[in-house]
Amino acid sequence: MIQSHSVRAALKLYEWLWQAATPLLCRNQRLQEGLSQRRGQPFPQGPFDIWIQAASAGESHLAGQILAQMGEHAPHRILVTTNTRQGKDTIDAAIKSLTPQAMPTRWKTAYFPFDQPSRMKRAVESIRPRIMVLLETEIWPGLMKALKTAAIPIIIINARMQAKNLHHYRLWPTIWQALAPDRILAVSPEDADRYGRLYGAAHVSVMPNMKFDRIRSNAASGQPNSLERLIPPDTSFVVLGSIRKEEEDDVDRMISYLRDRRADILIGLFPRHMHRISAWQQRLKAAGIPCHMRSQLVSEADAKSVILWDVFGELTDAYTRAAGVFVGGTLAPLGGQNFLEPLTGGLIPTIGPSWTTFNWVGRELFDKGLVRVAANWRQAADALLETMAESLDREDVLIRLDRYLAKRRGGTAIAVEAIEDLLRDHQPAARHKGCC
Repeated sequence: MIQSHSVRAALKLYEWLWQAATPLLCRNQRLQEGLSQRRGQPFPQGPFDIWIQAASAGESHLAGQILAQMGEHAPHRILVTTNTRQGKDTIDAAIKSLTPQAMPTRWKTAYFPFDQPSRMKRAVESIRPRIMVLLETEIWPGLMKALKTAAIPIIIINARMQAKNLHHYRLWPTIWQALAPDRILAVSPEDADRYGRLYGAAHVSVMPNMKFDRIRSNAASGQPNSLERLIPPDTSFVVLGSIRKEEEDDVDRMISYLRDRRADILIGLFPRHMHRISAWQQRLKAAGIPCHMRSQLVSEADAKSVILWDVFGELTDAYTRAAGVFVGGTLAPLGGQNFLEPLTGGLIPTIGPSWTTFNWVGRELFDKGLVRVAANWRQAADALLETMAESLDREDVLIRLDRYLAKRRGGTAIAVEAIEDLLRDHQPAARHKGCC
């Protein structure tokens, strides 16, 4: 129930802002994929037992872990929404691998609607979830207002919040308190404190980060690496992974620097977002650097060239095959991308100075030398060259990684238990309408 005049006014302003912005968003090239679903034409048809919102690929992996933990024989009808093409591809692949037969009838995916309050009201009325599961930092006022009005419980799983975001939210705390979730499971005491300061501490608890559960050794898996046929055996393969637009100039310098110092180097370049592929093509062409598009590469690539990855889903295999790895999102103040994944191939990654998004991993990885932190692109390139020159014991890296992970796993099971508890507490007959 939302009664405060200030909250009503804030939500009305939010409605107007979305109304003004929607025509512009509809012309955005990145949003053309799934645009009709984003506009709710039509919304998925419920009822669903669980609605899970997973912003992008990272959160979609978490949603896949939840589904896998529940098992294909769980009776729940589940909708997973996401904001991006990569997120939808990720969760679609996870569902297909888990329940190839059940997917068409019980587990559905769709693009997340634009968060205009009136649109979200229609979405909730159409989807009719028993509970809402938000992952990490998915705080959407329009959605949460519609859920509150319909008396649908909200739980935030694997919840994270940076200090700067808390500062912005607390500029108008009344609206967030009015939209408070029923339960929040945060990944660290610090995150729990931030959520508690925003929503009140009564329903906030701490859980292990679910991302630790999906970290498994790829080097010891026994599975063939799909990229072996592309990488010549006498080539030093370096992966520049999850590169963001804001650091492209620095990474461009890294590529030239590495090529000048190693005659046998082959670089795998993975932009974080696929729409940057054409920009990288132009950069490499202008620099006179030979470039292979991954989608067109069917045999071994030449040394001293760059493979530009325009295919989604092969970064893990590339990390496992690499002699050196740099993980992006870290040379500009972006908070970093996932630098744990290269460790699963027994390789110590190099990152830049910005990794605040991954503060939840703690300092132990760095203190034990399992991640190298460089102050700038030049130091990062030198660290890559040092890594390639060393005789690295991948098995030792994997052993140290397993020791680190052993006491941090189990978050997915805790998350699913919390979801099941909320479902049991909120049977369909218990629904009632609030007012706004």
